[in-house]
Amino acid sequence: MLSGAALLGISAGLDHAIAKSPQSGAARSSGTESDVVPFYGTHQAGVATPAQDYLSFATFDLTSETVEDLRGILQQWTAAAASLTAGQPYAPDPQEPSQPPEDTGEAIDLDPARLTITIGFGPGLFGSPGHDRFGLAHMKPPELQPLPPFQGDSLDPNSSGGDLCVQACADNPQVAFHAVHLFSRIASSAASLRWSQLGFGRTSSTGQAQTTPRNLMGFKDGTDNIRAEDTTAMNDYVWVAPGEGPSWMTGGTYLIARRIKILFDVWDATSLEGQQHTIGRYKLTGAPLGGHDEYDPVELSATAPDGELLIPADAHIRLANPHNNSGERILRRGYSYSEPTEPGTGAIDAGLFFIAFQRSPQRQFIPLQRRLAANDALNRHTLHTSSSIFACPGGASPGGFVGDRLFA
Repeated sequence: MLSGAALLGISAGLDHAIAKSPQSGAARSSGTESDVVPFYGTHQAGVATPAQDYLSFATFDLTSETVEDLRGILQQWTAAAASLTAGQPYAPDPQEPSQPPEDTGEAIDLDPARLTITIGFGPGLFGSPGHDRFGLAHMKPPELQPLPPFQGDSLDPNSSGGDLCVQACADNPQVAFHAVHLFSRIASSAASLRWSQLGFGRTSSTGQAQTTPRNLMGFKDGTDNIRAEDTTAMNDYVWVAPGEGPSWMTGGTYLIARRIKILFDVWDATSLEGQQHTIGRYKLTGAPLGGHDEYDPVELSATAPDGELLIPADAHIRLANPHNNSGERILRRGYSYSEPTEPGTGAIDAGLFFIAFQRSPQRQFIPLQRRLAANDALNRHTLHTSSSIFACPGGASPGGFVGDRLFA
């Protein structure tokens, strides 16, 4: 049954969604109120949600070319997400012992751990010239274009792109892994896993009650990030407004993911002063150079007695500051990552899995990244190895599924 999940028709998919949804009489939540982040809503969870501690991110390529299969995947992913985020198993009913279980089971008895699941669509889902495989080319948002190459990029095409993406975040790494594992299995007959990334240790604060975390370079990261409670900023910089592209993107956002490897052999050999000049902040306190507290204003014009800028011209926080980017901001929601040691080198393969949400990549991320790629002192210590963009539609309503307006 599960191996053919993505081949189910619209009616069967909706019946399955209703049977598995938290509103079903057979469903029982094991999560407390503080453990559960509501799945249904105007926006998808996992964007404005205060960042959890762990990430499991995956992208998929569609192997089927029928729109019914695509719709079936999204219907069943939605049903699964609604159950898992409520702390319920995907298949609460007793299973046939002679058949593989529908739920892979590694999250049984675990609290939902504030699990959120966010689904996005890649540019390839909408076809290429002469190959509109799902008949959706006319629904493609103008903003959803493959990211351009940036100076210094060293991208691995096998860990970039994808037709669909799933971002699972939770305060328990096994809960996050379980969601992507189950989603991969549900989609297996019509989509293949392209690449995936595990993340730990959030690298920014997205809620006012959260303290600023440190990244793997040892610096506080995300001090000036947008906070989810700032609804004005979220509407200005994150959520797509009516009339901005196709109607199915209203209330949605654009996700950009980039894996940034830290060149630790270079970074670890850099003096404390050199590291602080690279970032533009004091390592211990997180205060901007020339300040005393982490949240002191970033004074870009402040100078030392010798007339030199306190925050160097190529410091990361100077180039990333909204004042140097036409006032534009992005919502950062990245994680640290660590991979096995590279064979024969002894080099650490770790860094930042950068995730950012925005209302307009063309106006926000792309100009910012071009400026950083050309001038940021941090470039001497990092290497960008993966790059992707996805359109995340607005949230689903009970009885519907994520992206259902795309098929209207």
